Amino acid sequence: MGEIGPTVPYYVTVLLWLARTVFFAFVCVFLLWLGIRVLDMLTPRIHERQKIGESPISTGLFIGGFFICMGLVVHGASTLPILIGASPVLTVFSPIRLGLLAAGFFLSLLVGIALFNILDWLTPKIPFRSVNKEPVAVGLYVFGYLLFFGLIMHAALTTPL
Repeated sequence: MGEIGPTVPYYVTVLLWLARTVFFAFVCVFLLWLGIRVLDMLTPRIHERQKIGESPISTGLFIGGFFICMGLVVHGASTLPILIGASPVLTVFSPIRLGLLAAGFFLSLLVGIALFNILDWLTPKIPFRSVNKEPVAVGLYVFGYLLFFGLIMHAALTTPL
């Protein structure tokens, strides 16, 4: 089998579509895990991973945010067009798409942290860093980050090239 096209059986196209969706879901889960770890380091006064585990509500918010993020990722990977004329390997493991995901990952971290700090500076009467006092507040904070990250990953997956 050389290229994806009209002569390739339908089941092969479906299998490649499934493989691509699963591959990108796992790549994005890894990036999401890495993003939470980096977010922990970039906001040293907010202990995300520690605080989330202190409350079932914050844990539920984290899991809910994770599922929404993964839904956006699976939707993005599922609706990504199959490249007609490309090899099956490039259809599943697209280096261009992986580069966009990496750029989206760094964009989400840099823009998210920059906007958090700018907003904190512009609104001195709202102490943003005080979310660390309550596990549910940290859960909501990370929930928002997961949505933000999911939308960026969705955009990276569905951007036409």
